[in-house]
Order: sequence, then C-alpha cells, then structure tokens
Amino acid sequence: MKDAGGSKSVWVGKLTRREFRERRLQGELSVCLIPVAATEQHLEHLAMEHDYRSCLYVAEQIALRLTPHVAVAPLMHVGISEHHMKHPGTLTASPGSWIGVVWDGVRSAVEAGFDHVIVLNGHGGNISPLEGVWSQFLQRYEANLFFKSYWEFVDPDFAHACLETGRFPGHAQEFETAIAMAIFPENVRMEAIPDQVDQEPRVATAEAGQKILDHLLEKGGQFVDSVRRNEIKAEIPPFH
Repeated sequence: MKDAGGSKSVWVGKLTRREFRERRLQGELSVCLIPVAATEQHLEHLAMEHDYRSCLYVAEQIALRLTPHVAVAPLMHVGISEHHMKHPGTLTASPGSWIGVVWDGVRSAVEAGFDHVIVLNGHGGNISPLEGVWSQFLQRYEANLFFKSYWEFVDPDFAHACLETGRFPGHAQEFETAIAMAIFPENVRMEAIPDQVDQEPRVATAEAGQKILDHLLEKGGQFVDSVRRNEIKAEIPPFH
C-alpha cells in the first residue's frame, strides 16, 4: 500500500498549509500519529536506521488503511540511546531534550486541531523516560492522547508461534531481523552474523516477518480506528 502523495498524502509534511486546512475543515485528519524511535547500533548485521524506519513504515501503513482520517508527523530520527554509545555511529539525545521535543510535537498536533494524538514508539530506550512524565502530558493537553510502542499491537502468543527462538521483541534478534527482511531487506547483512556473539538472528525469515507485520498492522489499525471513533479514551490522572 503506497501513499497517494499530493493533497491526499498521509504525511503532514507533504501537505501545503491550504491542503491541511481544507482537509481539517472537511472533517478529515482527526488522528495524528507521531513516530519516535532511534538511530543506533543493531549488532553487526542490521542498519542503524532500523528502529525509526520500521516505526515510520508501521505509522504510514496504519494511516493508509484509515485514510483520510489519519496523518503522520515524524519529529526526529534519534532516541534515547546512551546505552549504545560505546558503538560508534549510534546517535542519541539526552532524556530531557528528547522528551522536550516530544512535548512540543504533541503540543503542535493539539494546536493544529487533531482530536486524537498517538505517539508511536519504535525504540525500547524511549519507554521508561517518557512513561515517567506521561501523566503530565495527559493532564496538560486536551486531546485523546496515547503512547504506544508498535510491537504492543502484536499478540505475544502469535509472535512466539511465528518465531523459532520465541524471543519478542528483543534487540536486533530474530524479531527485528525478520521485520527488516520483510520490509527493507537491503538493510540486512546476513553474512555478518557469524562475526557476532548473538547468533539468534540467523534463524530469521522474511516469511515470519511478513506474517507478524500483517498481524501487527491489522491490530494496530483496529486500535487507531477505535481511538478515532472515541471507543477508546485515554484516562487522565487526577489532579492533586
């Protein structure tokens, strides 16, 4: 499924201000997906763009399934990756500055008129820092607001049945390698796996990755559509 481009694109950045304004006035673009992830080492065999590229793919495909109601607004290609900085090439943001950009992105989406905002995550290192302040996002912004990692849309039992190792989601292991083989095989260097300690990725297959992706996009689309229909509402913590 490909983006239509032009005035009907799912990407906020592809629209002119007039196109965005007119689509909002027509009742379109009620949900904003904000993908956040990382650029970091993924062992010897996966490209360092894996997290953000897979997250962008999931966001785009969900938006296309629910067009014209969902828009995608990426903020940045870096995440909180301090724990990977011993591997040159990894990019990172400090937790405070990273959370600040997410905060501003959510604020921008709310002020643009989106009724529902979903920060869609693709990197494990972003989870704890953002969850630590997420209650303040919910209290501050008058929107139906969620923070979800894309693998949360996958039934763990389904993933385990598809994966020979059973490890899910893991880091650069069978799950992520299979996803990469299905979406962007040019980012996978299978010949490099013998040179690393972790040998789990060698059992990954594009077939398993595609099966998980199909399941993920179906469940993710159902979640986002339920949010759009106000069938799922974020719970705002009480003020003290």
